[in-house]
This record gives sequence, C-alpha cells and structure tokens, in this order.
Amino acid sequence: MLAARSTFVTMEGLMLRLERAVTRLEQMSVNIHATSGMANGDCVNGIDGGSSQCVDAFNMLLNGPVSDYLSKSRAIGSEVEKHAEMVQSALQTQRTFLKMAATHQQPAKTELHDLMKPISEHIQEIQNFRERNRGSSFFNHLSAVSESIPALGWVAVCQKPGPYVKEMNDAATFYTNRVLKDYKETDRRHVDWVRSYLSIWTEMQSFIKQHHTTGLEWSKIGPIAPPSLLDSPKTPSAPCHPPPPPPPPGPPPVFTDEDPQPQVGSGAAQHSALFAQLNQGMDITKGLKRVSDDQKSHKNPNLRSQAAPTKTKSSGAAASSKAAVQKRLPLLELEGKKWRVENFEQKHDLLIEETELKQVAYVFGCSNSTLQVKGKINSIIIDNCKKLGLVFENVVGIVEIINSNSIQLQALGTVPTISINKTEGCQVYLSKDSLNCEIVSAKSSEMNILIPTGDDDYREFPVPEQFKTVWGGSKLVTEPTEIAG
Repeated sequence: MLAARSTFVTMEGLMLRLERAVTRLEQMSVNIHATSGMANGDCVNGIDGGSSQCVDAFNMLLNGPVSDYLSKSRAIGSEVEKHAEMVQSALQTQRTFLKMAATHQQPAKTELHDLMKPISEHIQEIQNFRERNRGSSFFNHLSAVSESIPALGWVAVCQKPGPYVKEMNDAATFYTNRVLKDYKETDRRHVDWVRSYLSIWTEMQSFIKQHHTTGLEWSKIGPIAPPSLLDSPKTPSAPCHPPPPPPPPGPPPVFTDEDPQPQVGSGAAQHSALFAQLNQGMDITKGLKRVSDDQKSHKNPNLRSQAAPTKTKSSGAAASSKAAVQKRLPLLELEGKKWRVENFEQKHDLLIEETELKQVAYVFGCSNSTLQVKGKINSIIIDNCKKLGLVFENVVGIVEIINSNSIQLQALGTVPTISINKTEGCQVYLSKDSLNCEIVSAKSSEMNILIPTGDDDYREFPVPEQFKTVWGGSKLVTEPTEIAG
C-alpha cells in the first residue's frame, strides 16, 4: 500500500515538471516570434506572416514593373519623365498605406477617408499635370497615365477590387494604342514604354487577387489605425500605439491680384497692431459707437433692400477684372515639331504651310476663326474651341476634336481617323480620297458626315447618338436606333 502511494506521488511530481517545461517552451516561442517581428519593423501584435508576404509582394511590384516603367520614361524624358516620377511617388504612398493596414485594425469610415486622402491627392496631381500640358507632343502618353491612375483607388473598393483595376487599365489602352500607332515604326522607346506601363496594372491585378481578393485586408489584431499616414510607425522601435497627432499648422499667406508684391515687414506690422488691440482687454470696446434701431438691418427692411445692389455690382466688377487678367494673347508658332495655334478670335486667315511629316498641330482656345493646314502633317488636335473651321490637305495620323462646340472640318486629301470627344455640333466634309476614314465619337452630339457626290456637291449623313442594346444569347448586341418622325 505504501509502495503504491509512493509511486503515485512520484508520477504527480513528474506531471507538474512536464507542464512547467511545456509552459517555458511556449513562452520562448512567443518571445522569438515577437523579436522577429520587431526586427522586420512590425509591431509585436500587428503584422502576421500573411501580411508580411503582402508587403513583400508589393515591394516586388515597385522594384519590378514600376522601376522598369520609370526607366523607360526617363529614356523619353520631358513631361513623360516628370509624370512617371509622380506615379512612383503615388505608389510609394500606397505602399505606406498597405503596410499600415497590415499592422492595424480598420478604423471608422471618417478616419478611413482621412487615411486615403494622400492617395486621392496624388491621383488629382497626376491628372492636373495632364491638363496643364495639353499642348505637349506627348499628350497621348500623359492621357494614358491620367485615365488609368484612378486604379490606385482599389483600396476603397469593398468587393473584388481586381476587376476595378482592370477597368482602369482598359481606359489607358485607348491612348496607348495611339502611342503605338505614332511610334511603332519610328521610335522603339515608346513601344517599350507602353508595355512597361501597362504591366504595372497587370501585376497589380495579380497582387490583389493573391492578397486582397475580396477587398483590402486589415490586421485582425493590433491597435486601431491612426488618423493619418504620417502618424503610422516608421522605425522598428516605434510603439504600436502612436501618440496623438500634433495640431495642424496655420494656413499659408494669401496673395491677391490687387497686391502681388507685398511690402517687407507689412505682415509683422499687422500682427503688432492686432496684438496691441488684444492687449487692451476690456477697453477694446471703448472705441465702438452705439447703433440705434433705425440703423440695424435686421430691424429695418429698407436697409436690406438698399444693400443688395452694392454687393452685386462689386462681385460683377471683380469677375470682370479676373476675366481680363486670365485672357491670353493669341499665338501661332512652330515649337520644335509642334505647331501651336492658340487664343485667336474673329481670325479667318490663319494658315500653316511648309509642314513636315513628323509635325503636329495643336489648336486651343480659338473661336469664330478659320485655320488652313497645307501639305502633309502627322496629326491635328482641336481642344476647347468654338465656331472653328479647319481645312487640311493630308493627315497621316489622326484629327481629334475635344471639348469643343460648332466645329467644321474639311479634308482635301486623306485622313485615316477622326476622333470626336465631348463636342456639340461637328460637321465633317470628306473628300473622295478620305472615304475610308474611321470616325470615332464619344459623349458628343449633333454630328454630321458629308460625303461628296459626282457633281461637286455633298450629301449629309447624321452620326447616331442613341443606341439600343439587347442580349443576343451569347453576347450583347448594340445597334443605333432611329426615332420616327
């Protein structure tokens, strides 16, 4: 009996020692995992193995397709290189956002909107750059990037963001096809540039499919995401809980058109006068005059009716002054390989001659004018014009009309493609040599194509604006509709 009891006590002691050993091994495993996480710059309770792989995969995207695209853009230079640097900066910001999401839990919608604001600002900056350089000979390059860069907004798409990125990539192909058409036979650098840029979004789709198939994956543990990307940890020793953000700086000084060159020290003098008034304390009200009831507008309707015309007059004068400042001088000159025709009004003898095959013509902001282009030229772009007539002989590329009203085109020779976008009222007179021309239109109205007849006359054909789409069993079938009457 005593032997059995001794054996039981011994077994109980062994079990206790075994449990203690297991507890120590588990604690060592946790410490090793935490040390590894801190060595990689992640919070102990933040990033897990899958999230770390996500950031590594995005780094491969930056070091691969993005780096190649930046290299190809630098080979072209000019606006293309500057645009590429903006794209790289935007993707770096998105990397910071993804790394933060991998170590933090998803915040409320209001804070989430603030977190995504830097990405939105990058997108707006890239698109504004295209708008500021509409006269660039690389306008199609800039447009391809500008139309597809909203793909960075996939982080805000709740379900299946991959197809959204593909849709944005498809929006770029309209302009990349133009780049290929213009440079395929003349400059291989632009062909390589197109492939490198499109590969970014192709790889982005693969990245999303592997790591964020149903939407952006946030960490299940760790702190709530900070209110700003600037508050996220940047060093391995940074704590998981960031301190509250500092108050934002004051607004920058505002310089108006009335005072373009402020005097030195005027700001300091104004601040001194302001503080002097504040230091008066309760005496600050001694200089105020008492206003009687008959002088108060809320108690005297007649005063309100008299004040209205004064406000309207001053605002109109300010608008007129601003319009006068913004008015630009007319310009017709050859800049490199680009003819610039800008800001002409009531000018019907505009002429471009002695053209070359590699030259392009960019017509911007002209109204009630007529332009004639002689010889053979690469392409012609009409942008933001009104009541403009264009007569040209031969175009080897494309004639494009954008954001315009009441445009008349007449082709005396050949032109392979005419593109009409966001335009109201466009008459296109084709010649016998340009009957094979392809006419592409989008978001436009009141378009007519005039075909020459045998007796030096034209027959008018309207371009459809309304379409009907039905399911044909295996695909959608779209055809123009005709309205009776």
